[in-house]
Amino acid sequence: MSVPAKAERPMTDAEIVEAYLTASMIPDPDAAVAYMKPGTVITFTGGREFDHPRGPTGFNAKRYRWVKKKMDRFDVCPGAEETVVYSVGTLYGEWMDGTPFEGNRYVDRFVVRSGQIVKMDVWNDSAERILVQRGIEA
Repeated sequence: MSVPAKAERPMTDAEIVEAYLTASMIPDPDAAVAYMKPGTVITFTGGREFDHPRGPTGFNAKRYRWVKKKMDRFDVCPGAEETVVYSVGTLYGEWMDGTPFEGNRYVDRFVVRSGQIVKMDVWNDSAERILVQRGIEA
């Protein structure tokens, strides 16, 4: 007699966001998009809007040789119809000139509805760090 397989539980909203971010950091934007509802708007640093994770990946390729996130925590704010999930942490990697960096603060805000990301907003300190590199005190 066989034992039925244990049913997998659905991912929590925070796990969906973490899976999206993990795929994004590979970078594998085509895997990341599986966690998003079609038509999702990603509002990136500087107010740039993208409709697919390829947009931020392409933008980051112009700013960094490589970049990763140290995800310190996820703040989950459940609502009646949707959940807002904040991913808070720091960026680390290399600037285009090969200079390493770490401790670059970021906050990503996600809206998750019915198991899919429907909105994403991104903020980080990269622009301020670039200004300091160029001797500009902002």
